[in-house]
Amino acid sequence: MSALILTLQILVAILSLLMILLVLLHKGKGGGVSDMFGGGMSSSAASSGVAARNLDRISIATALIWIILIITLGVLVKFGFA
Repeated sequence: MSALILTLQILVAILSLLMILLVLLHKGKGGGVSDMFGGGMSSSAASSGVAARNLDRISIATALIWIILIITLGVLVKFGFA
């Protein structure tokens, strides 16, 4: 296995875990599983508008990088660089 493929696979794994964390950090909209874990309760520790927008931006950027890495891995494996 080439070092490039291994590096990309490790990056995909790290970004996958980061995406899970980022999605769990989002504020629940109510009526779902997030209410079961206390997401429906209002508290003073709730994220502000700026923090929520920044979290959205970080989540989108992470997802785009993750998608690009997945496509790159697929192309490298398909054309025999693995």
